[in-house]
Amino acid sequence: MVDYCVEAGSPARLGVTKNGKDLNFAVVVRDGKNCSLLLYEKGSEKTAQKFPFTEQMRFGDIYAMQISGLHGQEWEYNYEIDGEIVLDPYAVRISGREEWGICPEKNRSVRGVIRSDRFSWQGDRPLMLPYEECVMYVTHVRGFTKDPSSKVRRPGTFAGIREKIPYLKSFGFNQLELMPIYEFAEYEEKKVSKKHMPVRRFNGGRINYWGYGDGCFFAPKASYSASGDPVRELKELVRELHKNGIELILEFYFPERTSPYLIRDCICYWAAEYHIDGVHVNSQAVPLEDLALDPRLSGIKVMSESFPLDRIYDAGYEPVYRRLGEYNEDFMQKARRFLRGDEDMLGQAAYSMRRNPAQQAVINFMAYHNGFTLFDAVSYDVRHNEANGEENRDGSSFNCSSNYGEEGPTASRKLEKLRRRQLRNAFLLLLLSQGVPAVYGGDEMGNSQQGNNNVWCQDNELSWVQWSRKKADRDLREFVREAIRFRKDSPAFGRRTEYTLKDYLSRGMPDLSYHGEKAWYGAFERSSRQIGILYAGCYTGSGTCYVVYNMHVLAHELALPTLPKGEFWHVAADTGREPRAFYEKGEEPLLENQKMVLLPPRTIMILAGK
Repeated sequence: MVDYCVEAGSPARLGVTKNGKDLNFAVVVRDGKNCSLLLYEKGSEKTAQKFPFTEQMRFGDIYAMQISGLHGQEWEYNYEIDGEIVLDPYAVRISGREEWGICPEKNRSVRGVIRSDRFSWQGDRPLMLPYEECVMYVTHVRGFTKDPSSKVRRPGTFAGIREKIPYLKSFGFNQLELMPIYEFAEYEEKKVSKKHMPVRRFNGGRINYWGYGDGCFFAPKASYSASGDPVRELKELVRELHKNGIELILEFYFPERTSPYLIRDCICYWAAEYHIDGVHVNSQAVPLEDLALDPRLSGIKVMSESFPLDRIYDAGYEPVYRRLGEYNEDFMQKARRFLRGDEDMLGQAAYSMRRNPAQQAVINFMAYHNGFTLFDAVSYDVRHNEANGEENRDGSSFNCSSNYGEEGPTASRKLEKLRRRQLRNAFLLLLLSQGVPAVYGGDEMGNSQQGNNNVWCQDNELSWVQWSRKKADRDLREFVREAIRFRKDSPAFGRRTEYTLKDYLSRGMPDLSYHGEKAWYGAFERSSRQIGILYAGCYTGSGTCYVVYNMHVLAHELALPTLPKGEFWHVAADTGREPRAFYEKGEEPLLENQKMVLLPPRTIMILAGK
């Protein structure tokens, strides 16, 4: 029989922590309820040890117990609070949810796992890339590689993503954001219609594929692990991403009334334990001011819908390392409406494209999980969510999309060609804007969800990325690669500071200027859908760049500003050119007319002064 020494512990850190050879258990228990620690041997359903907390172990609303004589790697644990078995919200690993989509039997408990192993980081540190250098890729761990078309050995896992690092690197992505990867229950007890069968059902409910809702926020999801050890597998992924120059951003969704102390402890734990580079959190429940000012988080990025900047920074203060990132739908809505040719959108889109505040970065995107994929945004007028079992009433009805004449898949080559051009235009609207461009996983290969804009309950081919081998999709991938390469090679884009539209250095022209049918006169009338944006080389430190946009159904002429003596306008890219929109460096053709350019309908051209 093993003798254990049990005494009052420390309430300083919640969860299970090591103190030499001893283990400290600390848990919040409100209203003076009785509480006991339950220990289980791994693989056993029976409680092996039960240790009641005494009043001497109570510190306010925290019970803390220190036990010596335990070998941590042998044990799992829960708490019993007033007769109810409760999972530790600070558990850093969970057992009982190793298999995706399987609801544990009622007599089988989900438990915390006491870990004591170590991991060799091999000198790894967060990359701390400046926002202005970042190009982000956003995806779902399971959905990114689960489909057989992904051709990975370990689909739907952290290891599967690791296999795709060369793919991400080939585009130039240096930030990877993952939707929730912490432990959550993907099954729920909620009745749905049986009319549409694609929804996977567990005990009469729908699967929570995305993972938003309550969760065990300190523990990586066991069913996202191919090895059975999610902690080690995730750390190996982070280390390999960093070796390839790619940051990892994790999304956390905290329900309202989540303890702000838990939120702060959680983010600090992931930063220290997993070397993550940043977090994307929901502003409704998260103490953003605290996260922004916490010195333990000074090296990681924090992204959310908005920040109370007046309570974080003094007026006029510019942080040396810009950590905060505004992540909202404003850019997407304005850019999509400009893309489809809506009236009175030119000015709003132009402002969103140059917006780049000093105290925070902006995260721009043209598609996100909560809405149409980019391909569906140019293929559907309305949502088609019948498969979700809510009679197509769920999901957003404001998608800023267009089918351009025919809903969904088409046999029309003319329509398909137009949609493909609009995809190219959409990517250039994103990648030629300031701020951080975020590409939703699969958009770079024309992935479709068949018009479903709310696949939160779809764990099937509808939500999984389809790794298309079609020529048109291969061409799109190559276009995205070239567009990202152009962005990174051009100092006009991805700047640290915002354009002023002024000639503040007296160089003879503003740093950025707008042009229409007349040079230096941008036409921003309600009916205007065309504009030329000039990025002055004397301010960017490289050749002058002129991007001309025409989102109208008619061709338009735009004036060409006069270049410095000895320089002429050349075409660097043309979204109407097939199969390749970008010209090789040094092979850009000279424009015949150096005064005016005729821009076909729904076309973007990039002109370079050389």
